[in-house]
Amino acid sequence: MQVVYERCCGLDVHKRSVTACALTPEGKAVRTFGTMTEDLLELADWLKGQGCTHVAMESTGSFWKPIYNVLEATEAFTLLVVNAQHIKAVPGRKTDVKDAEWIADLLRHGLLQPSFIPSREQRELRELIRYRQELVDERAREANRIQKVLEGANIKLSSVATDILGKSGREILKALIEGQTDPEALADMAKGRMKAKREELRRAVQGMIGDHQRLLLREQLRHIEELDARIARLTQEIAKRMRPFEDQLERLDTIPGVGRQTAEVILAEVGPDIEHFPSAAHLASWAGMCPGCHESAGKRKSGRTRKGNRTLRRALVEAAQAAGRTRNTYLSAQFRRIAKRRGNKRAAVAVGHTILVIAYYLLKRKTTYEDLGPLYFEEKQRETAIRNSIKRLERFGYKVTLEAGTPA
Repeated sequence: MQVVYERCCGLDVHKRSVTACALTPEGKAVRTFGTMTEDLLELADWLKGQGCTHVAMESTGSFWKPIYNVLEATEAFTLLVVNAQHIKAVPGRKTDVKDAEWIADLLRHGLLQPSFIPSREQRELRELIRYRQELVDERAREANRIQKVLEGANIKLSSVATDILGKSGREILKALIEGQTDPEALADMAKGRMKAKREELRRAVQGMIGDHQRLLLREQLRHIEELDARIARLTQEIAKRMRPFEDQLERLDTIPGVGRQTAEVILAEVGPDIEHFPSAAHLASWAGMCPGCHESAGKRKSGRTRKGNRTLRRALVEAAQAAGRTRNTYLSAQFRRIAKRRGNKRAAVAVGHTILVIAYYLLKRKTTYEDLGPLYFEEKQRETAIRNSIKRLERFGYKVTLEAGTPA
């Protein structure tokens, strides 16, 4: 095979060690290093001494990150982080040295496809946004724990209040923690629209709460307040880092179902420079939002989506579900059309794919979203829709005669 890179190196990465195999015109050199920063700086000097221009490693958990950080800072190498599934060696004798040699050999002949690794600034933004989402998830889990404690105390607050952590719910919870048990006094704490449910609320808060349950509620409510404060601080830091990209965020915010936080996730995961992806199809494949391809003997086996960017995929599915609840939009019409045949989950993935494609072109063309309208599909398939409508009516025994009228 043709040699593409004369001086290259393959790294077999582990938690405590990294095995390097450098291939040069002078021959092969193999050496093992530790993974402390001092060891990695020594690795960088060794690679420079070997004259390597390209370095490849597997994306093994998070263990590749320290090595990437050190080698990236030198600006002396072209770094490739490769999906481990793409370079799996033939089964047989397997050692760290052989793995490093295999990676180096594939790299030497240009057979490795690098993963998309964004810039340091974008990686930092990703970490902030992903951690905020983890805190939001933890807050939801803590709210569920509060609900379980209330059920154990015969208090059916969630049967009346949509959000037990709203203003009315928090006032009632704090009163319960302080020892208030009078249903009338607890019901009088209702605020806003909850006042209309005062009688139901009085019956719901009449329970049998014990001292240990008050202790649990106190700790759980305190935990939620701490999580709220952490989420607020992270949101403030993310907003500060997003200021240079306000124009892109406003464009993404014009898509139905996409709010500010979803736009931040899309921008952090994909990046403001959309040119990393040659087309919208490449971006959808990378995100895991396109149908899979599994065909054998001329038969299509499965169309399930491939693994991709889990954070982006989750945000897109949530945005698709929100878009499906909008009125008189192209995306809501698409959601209902697919959900009727394939179910809500498949419809959410399909609409999420559409949202990602729209986002790609909004960022690339620097324009805003223009909705095609809820009747786009019907107008596109006008004759088919007319024919199907006539057939449906004829099945019920009607004789249909078409007459042109005033367009709707």
